[in-house]
Amino acid sequence: MSEQQQDKRRRYSSQVVDGIGKSASRSMLRAVGFNDEDFTKPQVGIASTWSQVTPCNSHINVLAEDARQGADNAGGKGVIFNTITISDGIANGTEGMKYSLVSREVIADSIETVAGCEGFDGIVAIGGCDKNMPGCLIGLARLDRPSVFVYGGTILPGENHTDLVSVFEAMGAHAKGDIELIELKQIEETAIPGPGSCGGMYTANTMASAIEALGMSLPNSSAQNAVSQNKHDDCRAAGAAVLELLERDLKPSDIMTREAFENAITVVISLGGSTNAVLHLIAMANAVGVELTLDDFTRIGRRVPVVADLRPSGHYVMSELVAIGGIQPLMKMLLDAGLLHGECMTVTGKTLAENLVDVAPYPSDQQIIQPLDKPIKNESHLRILYGNLAPEGAVAKITGKEGTRFSGRAKVFGSEEEAQARINAGDVVAGDVVVIRYEGPKGGPGMREMLTPTSAIMGQGLGNDVALITDGRFSGGSHGFVVGHLSPEAFEGGPLALVEDGDEITIDAEADTIDVHIDEQEFERRRANWKQPAPRYTRGVLAKYARTVSSASTGAVTDLPE
Repeated sequence: MSEQQQDKRRRYSSQVVDGIGKSASRSMLRAVGFNDEDFTKPQVGIASTWSQVTPCNSHINVLAEDARQGADNAGGKGVIFNTITISDGIANGTEGMKYSLVSREVIADSIETVAGCEGFDGIVAIGGCDKNMPGCLIGLARLDRPSVFVYGGTILPGENHTDLVSVFEAMGAHAKGDIELIELKQIEETAIPGPGSCGGMYTANTMASAIEALGMSLPNSSAQNAVSQNKHDDCRAAGAAVLELLERDLKPSDIMTREAFENAITVVISLGGSTNAVLHLIAMANAVGVELTLDDFTRIGRRVPVVADLRPSGHYVMSELVAIGGIQPLMKMLLDAGLLHGECMTVTGKTLAENLVDVAPYPSDQQIIQPLDKPIKNESHLRILYGNLAPEGAVAKITGKEGTRFSGRAKVFGSEEEAQARINAGDVVAGDVVVIRYEGPKGGPGMREMLTPTSAIMGQGLGNDVALITDGRFSGGSHGFVVGHLSPEAFEGGPLALVEDGDEITIDAEADTIDVHIDEQEFERRRANWKQPAPRYTRGVLAKYARTVSSASTGAVTDLPE
């Protein structure tokens, strides 16, 4: 390899280790395992989200070592570093859940900080839970150095085909009296059998699929079991791929184009993915300087059907999709139908179309992915709603199984805890529109997921009879007639702050509207009497987040350009 080639691949690390003036830097690196030869190699940072906090990430230390070996074997020098992760599944329904979306920004900041400081030439980021995946991508986009993302993989189903959402819904069933405590405990003990991300097409599997469609992970990375040889191989291949990207000088900005984001949206819709994808894809696009708005989801959604029969609204889990080929055959179907941009570049150094050339179709007897001409839903399940309750937009996940229109009387709560207590007490009944407000990005702060109350509603058998709207958001495991991300949020004086018990609210997922039926004069009277509540936090990370975070309609980011 020529000196010129070596310098091209060592654009950043050479500034840290080359020359007499960097003797101190080299001395410190020798103490962590570098030798003379290593100082001439491109450095690949391995961003690991390992921790014992959650099963989603409990195996990633081993995967990070695989990625390091892959980089080393390809002629680089892998260096593992850690960033944080939190567990939505553990924190849901508590004050701690306010840190969940905040962690996305902390993760992005930490990856940018470490890689920027240490002079890594390329990066492998390994994520395995809802917020650390978009957090990784935001960090990689900001750095814009040759990078590959690796998904930690999906969990296997628990006993009797259960998963985490089964536990939440069993809690609701027990509160109603439909199951005994011993049955709830049995589900609790067996639903999570080991490492890996939650098994349905919840946010983790949704974002893994979106990132693969975006071109930022290797083919099939999104559709592998966490505990599998395929996942070890994927990590080693990712480490080696970064060296090839360095050779080509192929960066995230070359891959994460507007057309690539449209591909990601298309795949998310076809899979029946999480509403969180809307928030995260807009945030990721912001990080790389691509304009993406709520209306892009509507535009694309008009021509893309839902074809995957996956939980939470369907029957199957991700490990079953893995067994029939993952999302690659689905992407080939979409490409052949003219629904994907095949010319988009990917981290393989090939275009999306080139990656899909030899992909075989699904087995003829499989039931998980339906044909495009016989879809589960003809248009997107992700509905962007506007109206006098959401002038800047709201996001709903309406599969059609819960109907497409709901009209009912408002039952208003000022926090998730208040709503949960009243649902458990039986105070929420058929015909109610549960309103949970002051849970937005600034007001919560942190835009908590409402998995606990939505699961309680489903567990009590009210999924078809009660709607829930909020300026917070939803877990990918939530289902039912639910609408989140209402913007402007209540804390900012958005219309949701002015709703009162008994107001009639109509949600129409065909007209894509969400309105409260009170006249403008009454609205103005209530607005004149409204006072902004005091911030719930005045110091610490939640206070900093509340001061800097943007609206949910712009991705709830903390570095929105002025």
